[in-house]
Amino acid sequence: MRPIKILFFALIAFIVFGSGYLFRQVQEKPAMGTTKRPVAFANHDYYCPMHPHIHADKPGKCPICGMTLVERNLGEKPEDGIHISTSKRQLIGVETGFATVTHEDREIHAQGKVTYDETAITHVHTRVEGWIEEVFIDFTGKWVQKGQPMLTIYSPEMLASQRELLLAAKARTILAKSTVPGTSNQTDAMFEAAKRRLELWEFNNEQIEQILRTGEPIRYYTLYAHHSGYVTERKAFPHQKAGPDMELYTIVDLSKVWIVADIFESDGALVRVGQTASLSLAYLPGQSLNARVTFIQPEVDATTRTLKVRLEAANPGQQLKPEMFVAVDLRIPSAPMLTVPADAVLDSGIRKTIFIDKGDGRFEPRIVETGEQHDGRIAILRGLTAGEKIAISGVFLLDSESQLKSAIGGGSK
Repeated sequence: MRPIKILFFALIAFIVFGSGYLFRQVQEKPAMGTTKRPVAFANHDYYCPMHPHIHADKPGKCPICGMTLVERNLGEKPEDGIHISTSKRQLIGVETGFATVTHEDREIHAQGKVTYDETAITHVHTRVEGWIEEVFIDFTGKWVQKGQPMLTIYSPEMLASQRELLLAAKARTILAKSTVPGTSNQTDAMFEAAKRRLELWEFNNEQIEQILRTGEPIRYYTLYAHHSGYVTERKAFPHQKAGPDMELYTIVDLSKVWIVADIFESDGALVRVGQTASLSLAYLPGQSLNARVTFIQPEVDATTRTLKVRLEAANPGQQLKPEMFVAVDLRIPSAPMLTVPADAVLDSGIRKTIFIDKGDGRFEPRIVETGEQHDGRIAILRGLTAGEKIAISGVFLLDSESQLKSAIGGGSK
């Protein structure tokens, strides 16, 4: 009974392994006219795009998926690149061009807003306490010329100082011929001290001469403008008490203004102090004004991700008014660099590839190192030389052909 069992199990094993062997033979047996052989055995070959390891000497169908076999040229090795026929290049839209050295200045376009030149803002104060009597600059926006009277002030303290000057002048005259040693020097010192006090309170020489000539103090002290400009703020009104701590006027000189422009964070590294810019105004079409970068903020705005850049511009006709928006065009000089059309570079995320046109429909992939991109062209830092002919369109399909050829070559070894 035992030998019969052994024979039975042996028969079962023979049937199972024999069936598997026959099944593999059927699956691996190539179709009529197909073969699995090295690539270099023929000048032309046919392969299945879905199963690149399936080859044939003549047209046919794939024994696995039934797809029509595609002809390929085996005249060159896989590392030599790929060959694309003229008709196929036209079909997939492959165009060629050249790597060229370009030297074009870059332009940065930004939006800016006109503001006051902070170095040209003047705050008007009086140095004495008193009451405003008469106001000559009586509205905001009025133009003030340097030296123009702005208001008058009645100040008892100022009247007392003028009387001290008159007394010192009288004492100096009386005691000028005194025989007491040092008397003349003391009266001269008293006179100079009284005069100096009035000068510190901004009495000019003409006013002091008027006091000494008439022998009467000037009742109302006149405050004059120290700078020319527009009045942007007024706090002086008749019969109002005024003092040194009170700001009476704010005057701004608009012959020169600032423009604060927002530059994108990615362009911030290109901007330098001293660069020139062009300003365009909406209400002056076709005209532009010149400006110059004078300061770059040291931090980026956390919300807009922009960098504040300050420009300075002359404003002789007051065409630029504070709070006005202007278009800012910054011209950035660039050094000569090797560039190609941006579409010529295939970026896989790991490497960047360009296809070199070797002639006769042959293209060779080459890994390159790229720089910045501008106006549809990208800089090539390494891997390419000027004048080389390259594919500038259809590179994705060229890469697909290259990957397919690599798979075919790998499967045929």
